[in-house]
This record gives sequence, C-alpha cells and structure tokens, in this order.
Amino acid sequence: MKKISYFCLMAAVCVSGPADAANNKKLQSEIQRGLDIVTVRETIDVASSAAAPGELGYEVYQTMDAVDASDVRVFVPTTMYMRAGAGLNIGAATSAAKSNATEYDARGGYTAEIGLGWNLSSFVRTEIDFQTMTLNFAHTDNGASFQTLSGMLYFDFARRYVQTGDVTRRRVFVPFMGIGAGVGQYRFDGANGADGLVLAAPRAEIGFNIMFNDLFGVDIAYQYQLMISDGFGWKGDTSASVSNVVASFRVNF
Repeated sequence: MKKISYFCLMAAVCVSGPADAANNKKLQSEIQRGLDIVTVRETIDVASSAAAPGELGYEVYQTMDAVDASDVRVFVPTTMYMRAGAGLNIGAATSAAKSNATEYDARGGYTAEIGLGWNLSSFVRTEIDFQTMTLNFAHTDNGASFQTLSGMLYFDFARRYVQTGDVTRRRVFVPFMGIGAGVGQYRFDGANGADGLVLAAPRAEIGFNIMFNDLFGVDIAYQYQLMISDGFGWKGDTSASVSNVVASFRVNF
C-alpha cells in the first residue's frame, strides 16, 4: 500500500511541476505584453477604443481613459490677487448736480481703479483699492472729479474649487457682492463749484467673476457709491449717489 502511495505522490509532483511552470510562464508573458503596450503608448498616439492584447495592458488603458485630463486641476491656494480696470458712469442712476434752481443730469463719465486683495476663505475676500472718477453733466461744460481710497469686503456666492474624490475642478463662473467704504477728495468745476473731503459710504458692488485659468480672470460689476460731504455739488447738497459699470482684470498670486 505504501508503495502505491509513493508512486501516486511522485506522479502528482511530476505533473504539477510542468503545469506550474507553464502557468508561471503564461503570467510572465501576460505582464510583458501589457508592459510592451504601455511603452508603445508613451511614444505614439493609440486610439483609446483599441483593445490592448494583454489583460493587464487593457486595465491600464481603462484607468488612463477614465478621467478627462482637461478636467483635472492641481489646487494651489492663492493668498492674494491684483485687480485693475475701468468703467462707465450710469447717468440715469447718478444724482443730478444743482446750481441754484437749475439741475444738470449726469451724462457720461468714467472711472478707473486698481486694487490689492486677500483671499480669506473659499467664500470671503477683502480688498483695498484706489479709484479715480470723472462725471459729465448735460447742458454744461462743467464736470466733477473724485479720487478715493476704499476698503471692501467681498462675498463669493460659489466655491471656486470643487473637489470630487481625488479630482479637483475649477469653477469658471463665480457671482459675488461686496460692501465697504472709501474716503477721498472731490471737486466740482465752475465758479460756484465745491471741493473738499468726501466720504463714499456705503460703497457696494454686485457682479460676477470669470476665470480663464487658475491665475487670470475678469470681473464685471455694478458699483454704487453714496458720496457724502459738506458742500457737495454746486448748490451745497450734502450727498449724491453715483453708479458705474466696471470691468477689471484679476491676477491671482
């Protein structure tokens, strides 16, 4: 009986040896075929729909094609940004200037500004900016000019970077609003023109930001300022509202 058992055991070893060697050889061949295709894929453009000869290579291709590379972003938080731009006055939303009993409606004018901002969180940022503005009025050659330094607090209504699993996507369109105040100097032209210190409080903005890439974008906003001063305008009004539409370029760094 023992002799029969020994004989069976020896037969099993003899059979399994070549079988294991064959399986091992097949696995090595399968891996090599996949690696060869990966090497080729690095040097030439192969259609994503083409099936790889080896199963290992096929799985590699499936992983490579599962995510659109254009949607993948490496999120590098930016602490600060600079913004510069210009805008036009909205005459219908700007107070008329007064001289004695005559009113002169605002007609045209422009504003230019440059600012430095800090990103406090995904939704909140703060900014200081310098702004110079001119106003023209109907039926007169006289105008007004303002230079103000303002501090603003902005609230973004959407998170700029959205993460899904390990993939981070940049949101292109982000609406926002801002509130703040400024101080500066104003001057009305003409014999009865007033000039002096002006307080822009409140100063408010609402608009949207479009980012072309991670660092560069454009802001478009409606801006409202209530100008407060002693002896404002030609008649001596103490306040007047000024509205503009402003477009500015933003650069993150």
